[in-house]
This record gives sequence, C-alpha cells and structure tokens, in this order.
Amino acid sequence: MRASANIQPGYEFFQSWTADDFPRFLLVTFTEPCPFFPDGYGVNSANNGPFGDAVTKELIPFVEKQFRAIGKPYARLLEGASTGGWQSLALQLYYPDFFGGAWIFNPDPVDFRRYLLVNIYEDENAFFAPGGRSWTPPERPMRRTTEGQVNLTVRQVSQFEAVLGSKGRSGFQFNAWEAVYGPVGDDGYPRPLWDKRTGKIDSEVAAYMREHGYDLRDYAEKNWPTLGPRVAGKLHFIAGEMDNFYLNLAVYQFEDFTKRAANPKSDATFVYGRPMKGHSWHAKNFADMLREMAEQIKRNTPAGDKQAWAKY
Repeated sequence: MRASANIQPGYEFFQSWTADDFPRFLLVTFTEPCPFFPDGYGVNSANNGPFGDAVTKELIPFVEKQFRAIGKPYARLLEGASTGGWQSLALQLYYPDFFGGAWIFNPDPVDFRRYLLVNIYEDENAFFAPGGRSWTPPERPMRRTTEGQVNLTVRQVSQFEAVLGSKGRSGFQFNAWEAVYGPVGDDGYPRPLWDKRTGKIDSEVAAYMREHGYDLRDYAEKNWPTLGPRVAGKLHFIAGEMDNFYLNLAVYQFEDFTKRAANPKSDATFVYGRPMKGHSWHAKNFADMLREMAEQIKRNTPAGDKQAWAKY
C-alpha cells in the first residue's frame, strides 16, 4: 500500500535529504492541540482560538529568525494531507501574501456542498441520502475501501462520537470540524452541525460556517477579484479518485470553480490518482515533491536574492 500510494520509506527520504545536491529546507510541522481535537487546523476559530494568528504572527517568524531562514513569502511553502490539506489551503487563502504556495493533498472538505457526501446547505438530514423511499431511506456512507465497499456510515460515526463525549468533546472528526468551523453554542461548547442521534442538520450552523469563510471554495469565489492575483501559481491540489472519505468530491467542486474563474483566470493545478487510489495517495514521493517546491522557489526568487540553499 505504501508503495502504491507513493509514500516514501523514511530511510529513502533520509538518503535524498542528506545528499549534497538536495535543496536545503526547514521542515516545520505545526502541533496545535485544542480542547476538542488533537489539531486546531491552523486557523482562527470561535471555539478553538486564534491559531491562524499564532502561526503566522508568532511561530513562523520565530522559527525563521532562530534557524536563519529566508523569511520571505516566496520561500514559505505549505504542504499537508487530509487535515493538513485543508489547513494548507486555508492558510494560503487567508494569508495569500504571507505564503508562496500550497500543495494540498486529499484535503478535508473544501466545499461544504460536499461535506463528505452531505450538502449541508440543502440537505435536511446527514444520515440519509436524499431521493430515497420513505420506508427504505438510504444510509449515507462515510468511509469506503478503494474498491467502493462501505465500511462506516455517517450515522455510525456520529453515534460513536456521542458515546465518546458529550458537548463536542469526543476528540473525533465531526466534532473537530464543528469546533473549527462552527459557532459557540449557548452552553459555551461548539454548536453541533447536526443532531448526533437523528442526523437533523442545523441550517443556522451551516450558514455560520459559510458566512465566516470556512467553506474554502465559497470563500475563494466570493473574494476572487482581489484574492485571485495573490494566489496565482500557488495552488496545487492532489487527490485520489477513490478517496476513502469521498473527499475528492469537494476537490472536484473547487476545480469547477477555478475553471469558471475570471478576472483573473485561475492557474490552480489538479492531479487525480486512478484507478483505485485512496486517501493516502500522493502523486510524488516526498523528496520529489520538495524538488518541485524548490523549482517554484527558484522561479519566484527576486533578482539579487541568493540561491545558495538550492544546492548545498
């Protein structure tokens, strides 16, 4: 599986990383534990706090100073998969002048019309797919194998989270998204997007998520006249076409937007893995991805800036 997903063994990457002709990078992993999930998704949130400001205004400047980094936007690149994929896109869109590019792998939903398989704006219930017979409502899948075999449903995971902890404290996926994207409830805890027992969607929460910019396709589309020029050449999407959590569907929606985008036109790139490439799929191994990033930094290096880092 690791080989088919282009996941490079650690020792192979070490050999590339320590080679004389490999570009010199600082690799920084953000660790953002919060009360509701092991990761705060790197953005400002009503429930989790100002992680976006902390990362861009405090952490990154400190690291760049401490380790003699270039410290300029063209040399700050983002990469992440799944949670990290959503975070990379969000940081690039929210802070377009601070970062120089994002490699976005299999991201968590980037268009909430495909919140996995749920359209949170139009669907009334997260557990049941629309259009079924009233006496045999079709259960909505949440996870599948790369062959399409369903092994978890939205109902099962929602009820699992309800057992793990009340008031959004399960530490699991749906609660994590509600803590990042959603409002604070009257009880001081994240307000649920849907009832974990019945699946009924709270349309006010869905509207809040969109209005506050967490639906990244919607955010990009609304702000494109000013945002588009600032993310030119910076957005690189990679997804398996049989993503185990159906996350490729939201990536398709984002791509559809970029094809329509005008003034300016979008140059975002999209690479899809087929056949049967799932949530762990990468188009390139990690070393080759860093080489690709290095080429982008070279192209964007202003005249007069040194490039000694490119070949140590």
